[in-house]
Amino acid sequence: MKKTTDFGYQKVPEEEKSRRVAGVFDSVAARYDLMNDLMSAGLHRLWKRFTVEASGVRPGERVLDIAGGTGDLARLFARRVGAQGEVVLTDVNPAMLRRGRDRLLDAGIVLPVAQCDAEKLPFASERFDCVSVAFGLRNMTHKETALSEMRRVLRAGGRLVVLEFSRVWEPLKPLYDAYSFRVLPWLGKRVVNDADAYRYLAESIRMHPDQESLKRMLEDAGFERVEYFNLAAGTVALHRGYRL
Repeated sequence: MKKTTDFGYQKVPEEEKSRRVAGVFDSVAARYDLMNDLMSAGLHRLWKRFTVEASGVRPGERVLDIAGGTGDLARLFARRVGAQGEVVLTDVNPAMLRRGRDRLLDAGIVLPVAQCDAEKLPFASERFDCVSVAFGLRNMTHKETALSEMRRVLRAGGRLVVLEFSRVWEPLKPLYDAYSFRVLPWLGKRVVNDADAYRYLAESIRMHPDQESLKRMLEDAGFERVEYFNLAAGTVALHRGYRL
Protein backbone atom coordinates (compact mmCIF):
# COMPACT_ATOMS: atom_id res chain seq x y z
CA MET A 1 0.00 0.00 0.00
CA LYS A 2 1.31 3.45 -0.92
CA LYS A 3 2.16 5.79 1.93
CA THR A 4 -0.06 8.85 2.11
CA THR A 5 0.42 12.34 3.50
CA ASP A 6 -1.59 15.52 3.94
CA PHE A 7 -2.17 17.96 1.13
CA GLY A 8 -4.36 20.42 2.95
CA TYR A 9 -7.33 18.39 4.15
CA GLN A 10 -6.81 15.71 1.49
CA LYS A 11 -4.83 12.50 1.86
CA VAL A 12 -2.62 11.94 -1.18
CA PRO A 13 0.23 9.53 -2.01
CA GLU A 14 3.53 10.90 -0.73
CA GLU A 15 5.04 11.15 -4.20
CA GLU A 16 2.03 13.17 -5.37
CA LYS A 17 2.29 15.87 -2.70
CA SER A 18 5.47 17.41 -4.10
CA ARG A 19 3.87 17.60 -7.55
CA ARG A 20 0.77 19.29 -6.18
CA VAL A 21 2.74 21.76 -4.07
CA ALA A 22 4.84 22.57 -7.14
CA GLY A 23 1.66 23.29 -9.06
CA VAL A 24 0.50 25.70 -6.36
CA PHE A 25 3.71 27.72 -6.48
CA ASP A 26 3.98 27.63 -10.27
CA SER A 27 0.53 29.22 -10.30
CA VAL A 28 1.22 32.01 -7.81
CA ALA A 29 4.94 32.79 -8.34
CA ALA A 30 4.45 35.88 -10.51
CA ARG A 31 2.29 37.63 -7.90
CA TYR A 32 3.49 35.88 -4.78
CA ASP A 33 4.89 39.05 -3.20
CA LEU A 34 1.78 41.08 -3.92
CA MET A 35 -0.41 38.40 -2.34
CA ASN A 36 1.83 38.29 0.74
CA ASP A 37 1.41 42.04 1.17
CA LEU A 38 -2.35 41.83 0.73
CA MET A 39 -2.84 38.80 2.98
CA SER A 40 -0.79 40.16 5.87
CA ALA A 41 -1.31 43.90 5.34
CA GLY A 42 2.47 44.06 4.92
CA LEU A 43 3.18 42.47 8.31
CA HIS A 44 5.15 39.61 6.73
CA ARG A 45 7.99 42.08 6.17
CA LEU A 46 8.19 42.81 9.90
CA TRP A 47 8.02 39.08 10.74
CA LYS A 48 10.95 38.40 8.42
CA ARG A 49 12.98 41.26 9.89
CA PHE A 50 12.33 39.86 13.35
CA THR A 51 13.49 36.45 12.13
CA VAL A 52 16.79 37.85 10.89
CA GLU A 53 17.31 39.77 14.14
CA ALA A 54 16.54 36.66 16.22
CA SER A 55 18.99 34.59 14.16
CA GLY A 56 21.92 36.51 15.63
CA VAL A 57 23.73 36.37 12.29
CA ARG A 58 26.94 38.40 12.27
CA PRO A 59 29.25 39.73 9.52
CA GLY A 60 31.29 37.01 7.85
CA GLU A 61 28.93 34.13 8.66
CA ARG A 62 27.39 31.59 6.29
CA VAL A 63 23.61 31.33 5.98
CA LEU A 64 21.45 28.77 4.15
CA ASP A 65 17.96 30.03 3.32
CA ILE A 66 15.76 27.00 2.57
CA ALA A 67 12.50 27.34 0.62
CA GLY A 68 13.59 30.94 0.26
CA GLY A 69 11.02 31.77 -2.39
CA THR A 70 11.37 35.27 -3.74
CA GLY A 71 14.40 36.11 -1.61
CA ASP A 72 13.09 38.34 1.19
CA LEU A 73 15.13 36.66 3.94
CA ALA A 74 18.17 36.14 1.70
CA ARG A 75 18.29 39.86 0.96
CA LEU A 76 18.15 40.77 4.65
CA PHE A 77 20.76 38.16 5.56
CA ALA A 78 23.08 39.30 2.77
CA ARG A 79 23.18 42.79 4.22
CA ARG A 80 24.07 41.41 7.65
CA VAL A 81 26.84 39.00 6.65
CA GLY A 82 28.51 41.49 4.33
CA ALA A 83 31.09 40.85 1.65
CA GLN A 84 33.03 38.38 3.80
CA GLY A 85 29.97 36.22 4.50
CA GLU A 86 27.83 34.01 2.31
CA VAL A 87 24.10 33.49 1.84
CA VAL A 88 22.82 30.58 -0.26
CA LEU A 89 19.23 30.84 -1.50
CA THR A 90 17.45 27.55 -2.19
CA ASP A 91 13.99 26.47 -3.22
CA VAL A 92 12.57 23.27 -4.64
CA ASN A 93 10.42 25.23 -7.10
CA PRO A 94 12.26 26.67 -10.14
CA ALA A 95 9.66 29.39 -10.81
CA MET A 96 10.00 30.73 -7.28
CA LEU A 97 13.78 30.46 -7.39
CA ARG A 98 13.99 32.43 -10.64
CA ARG A 99 11.74 35.07 -9.14
CA GLY A 100 13.96 35.31 -6.06
CA ARG A 101 17.18 35.45 -8.09
CA ASP A 102 15.80 38.23 -10.30
CA ARG A 103 14.60 40.29 -7.32
CA LEU A 104 17.99 39.98 -5.65
CA LEU A 105 19.77 41.05 -8.84
CA ASP A 106 17.42 44.03 -9.12
CA ALA A 107 18.52 44.98 -5.60
CA GLY A 108 22.18 44.69 -6.59
CA ILE A 109 22.74 41.45 -4.65
CA VAL A 110 24.55 38.52 -6.27
CA LEU A 111 24.58 35.28 -4.29
CA PRO A 112 24.51 31.52 -4.93
CA VAL A 113 21.13 29.96 -5.70
CA ALA A 114 20.35 26.26 -5.79
CA GLN A 115 17.23 24.30 -6.66
CA CYS A 116 17.09 21.49 -4.13
CA ASP A 117 14.88 19.41 -1.88
CA ALA A 118 15.15 20.29 1.82
CA GLU A 119 14.99 16.58 2.63
CA LYS A 120 18.20 15.95 0.63
CA LEU A 121 20.38 19.04 0.97
CA PRO A 122 23.38 18.99 -1.40
CA PHE A 123 25.72 20.67 1.09
CA ALA A 124 28.56 19.43 3.26
CA SER A 125 27.91 18.74 6.92
CA GLU A 126 28.64 21.57 9.37
CA ARG A 127 28.98 24.19 6.64
CA PHE A 128 26.60 26.90 7.84
CA ASP A 129 26.30 29.15 10.87
CA CYS A 130 22.57 29.62 10.39
CA VAL A 131 19.77 27.87 8.51
CA SER A 132 16.46 29.61 7.91
CA VAL A 133 13.12 28.51 6.51
CA ALA A 134 10.17 30.89 6.26
CA PHE A 135 6.68 29.63 5.41
CA GLY A 136 8.10 26.52 3.77
CA LEU A 137 8.28 23.79 6.39
CA ARG A 138 4.57 23.00 6.32
CA ASN A 139 4.80 22.16 2.59
CA MET A 140 7.47 19.50 3.14
CA THR A 141 6.36 15.87 3.00
CA HIS A 142 8.77 14.51 5.63
CA LYS A 143 9.32 17.37 8.05
CA GLU A 144 11.40 15.26 10.44
CA THR A 145 13.81 14.34 7.63
CA ALA A 146 14.10 17.98 6.55
CA LEU A 147 14.81 19.12 10.11
CA SER A 148 17.51 16.47 10.49
CA GLU A 149 19.11 17.66 7.25
CA MET A 150 19.03 21.25 8.49
CA ARG A 151 20.83 20.18 11.66
CA ARG A 152 23.38 18.18 9.66
CA VAL A 153 24.55 21.20 7.67
CA LEU A 154 24.85 23.42 10.76
CA ARG A 155 28.17 23.76 12.52
CA ALA A 156 28.41 23.38 16.29
CA GLY A 157 26.88 26.49 17.82
CA GLY A 158 24.82 27.13 14.69
CA ARG A 159 21.14 27.91 14.85
CA LEU A 160 17.97 27.15 12.94
CA VAL A 161 15.16 29.68 12.62
CA VAL A 162 11.75 28.55 11.39
CA LEU A 163 9.11 31.16 10.62
CA GLU A 164 5.75 29.52 9.97
CA PHE A 165 2.02 29.91 10.33
CA SER A 166 0.85 28.46 13.63
CA ARG A 167 -2.14 28.33 16.03
CA VAL A 168 -3.91 31.61 16.56
CA TRP A 169 -5.04 32.77 20.01
CA GLU A 170 -8.25 30.80 20.68
CA PRO A 171 -10.64 33.79 21.10
CA LEU A 172 -9.65 34.98 17.62
CA LYS A 173 -10.12 31.60 15.95
CA PRO A 174 -13.66 32.18 14.54
CA LEU A 175 -12.63 35.46 12.95
CA TYR A 176 -9.37 33.97 11.65
CA ASP A 177 -11.21 30.98 10.16
CA ALA A 178 -13.65 33.26 8.38
CA TYR A 179 -10.77 35.27 6.95
CA SER A 180 -8.81 32.16 5.95
CA PHE A 181 -11.60 30.24 4.22
CA ARG A 182 -13.56 33.11 2.72
CA VAL A 183 -11.33 36.12 2.16
CA LEU A 184 -8.10 34.35 1.14
CA PRO A 185 -9.62 32.24 -1.68
CA TRP A 186 -11.52 35.34 -2.84
CA LEU A 187 -8.26 37.31 -2.97
CA GLY A 188 -6.50 34.43 -4.69
CA LYS A 189 -9.16 34.30 -7.38
CA ARG A 190 -8.94 38.01 -8.12
CA VAL A 191 -5.20 38.57 -7.85
CA VAL A 192 -3.69 35.34 -9.25
CA ASN A 193 -6.80 33.72 -10.72
CA ASP A 194 -6.35 30.73 -8.41
CA ALA A 195 -8.69 30.39 -5.45
CA ASP A 196 -7.64 26.77 -4.86
CA ALA A 197 -4.03 27.73 -4.11
CA TYR A 198 -5.13 29.90 -1.21
CA ARG A 199 -7.71 27.40 -0.04
CA TYR A 200 -4.80 24.96 0.19
CA LEU A 201 -2.86 27.58 2.16
CA ALA A 202 -5.65 27.84 4.73
CA GLU A 203 -5.97 24.06 5.02
CA SER A 204 -2.21 23.45 5.23
CA ILE A 205 -1.95 25.89 8.13
CA ARG A 206 -4.53 23.87 10.09
CA MET A 207 -2.66 20.62 9.40
CA HIS A 208 0.73 22.02 10.44
CA PRO A 209 1.97 21.27 13.98
CA ASP A 210 1.13 23.90 16.59
CA GLN A 211 3.77 25.79 18.54
CA GLU A 212 4.47 23.17 21.19
CA SER A 213 4.33 20.27 18.73
CA LEU A 214 6.84 21.92 16.41
CA LYS A 215 9.09 22.68 19.37
CA ARG A 216 9.12 18.96 20.21
CA MET A 217 9.88 18.10 16.58
CA LEU A 218 12.95 20.34 16.65
CA GLU A 219 14.08 18.74 19.91
CA ASP A 220 13.53 15.25 18.48
CA ALA A 221 15.69 16.26 15.50
CA GLY A 222 18.53 17.04 17.90
CA PHE A 223 18.17 20.79 18.37
CA GLU A 224 18.72 22.22 21.83
CA ARG A 225 17.63 25.37 23.67
CA VAL A 226 14.52 25.40 21.46
CA GLU A 227 12.13 28.28 22.01
CA TYR A 228 9.44 30.06 20.07
CA PHE A 229 8.00 33.53 19.77
CA ASN A 230 4.34 34.11 18.92
CA LEU A 231 3.68 36.88 16.40
CA ALA A 232 0.31 38.39 15.50
CA ALA A 233 -1.49 36.56 18.32
CA GLY A 234 -0.05 33.21 17.27
CA THR A 235 -1.05 33.49 13.63
CA VAL A 236 2.66 33.11 12.99
CA ALA A 237 5.41 31.74 15.24
CA LEU A 238 9.18 31.89 15.04
CA HIS A 239 11.00 28.83 16.39
CA ARG A 240 14.71 28.93 17.14
CA GLY A 241 16.98 26.03 18.03
CA TYR A 242 20.70 25.41 18.28
CA ARG A 243 23.09 22.66 17.31
CA LEU A 244 25.38 22.45 20.34
